[in-house]
Amino acid sequence: MAKAPVAGTRIAGFGHYAPDEVMTSAQIERGLGLAEGWIVGRTGIRARRVAAPHEAVSDLAFAAAEMALADAGLPKAAIGLTLLATSTPDHLLPPTAPLLAHRLGLPASGAVDLTGACAGFLYALVLADGFVRTTGRAVLVVAANILSRRVDPADPSTAALFADAAGAVVLAPSPREGAGVVGSCLASDGSGYDLIQIPDSGSRLSTSGQAGAGRMVMREGRTVFSRAVGMMAASCRTALEEAGLTLDEVTHFLPHQANARIITAVAERLAIGPERTLSSVADYGNSSAATVPFTLSALRATRAYREGDVLLIAAAGAGLTGGAAVFRF
Repeated sequence: MAKAPVAGTRIAGFGHYAPDEVMTSAQIERGLGLAEGWIVGRTGIRARRVAAPHEAVSDLAFAAAEMALADAGLPKAAIGLTLLATSTPDHLLPPTAPLLAHRLGLPASGAVDLTGACAGFLYALVLADGFVRTTGRAVLVVAANILSRRVDPADPSTAALFADAAGAVVLAPSPREGAGVVGSCLASDGSGYDLIQIPDSGSRLSTSGQAGAGRMVMREGRTVFSRAVGMMAASCRTALEEAGLTLDEVTHFLPHQANARIITAVAERLAIGPERTLSSVADYGNSSAATVPFTLSALRATRAYREGDVLLIAAAGAGLTGGAAVFRF
């Protein structure tokens, strides 16, 4: 018998995790010989978290996912798919998501990694929403990264920004029409492919054993800024148009937490004030794809998401890849 279509989707559970070690911007400034306040003035980041030597991405993801599953209160057999958005998996092969699903004890879940850089969670959420509507089964969507091991500690452009964290949501069927993802715009611009890279991590170039191997490279910071802001702002307008909503109807705006300047620039282009903008970047830095679900979960208690609220998510990062999604609680 064919399944009845699902009317909508809902976030049934929220989870987040940040490692215990705090690395302040003042510590990085001293190490790089920078003036006091240099990092905060340019990025808005006061501190970030750093994974312990024994922690892998699967460990961070497990902690956030376990919290989200407990919050959802669903039987583990109800999870039909586990999506892990990460740029720093435990290994290039095999994917990390099957290990995560196994450790969580999910007996009936498919599992796969998505490497959408900073937009990874956004893409995973949109794909998960379609899966829930098609199958009627819940999806565990996790984003996690350990970027502290990929930055060049002598390069302020990366050392000042990137951090380690994980966030997760459980997306489940809802009987309410118009709940869940009601509009989206997934974007890419491969002409900016080499602006942000870990260049020796794939088949194009292998420099294993060389000094600096495996480190992140960011080129043309001003270009990255302008193109990321433009992509996010344009995608937000398109996603809202698809949803039949206006910017005034957005209750919560959650941009990727790249740095404070990008967050402010996108919000100003959209005329969304700080009272509607969710942000954790000052104390947790930029953990790439993990910033969106981490912030969504970490601020849940203070923001009190309510039924009918409209959440606008935007992201852009390496690739260039990005977009926006409109989610109605």
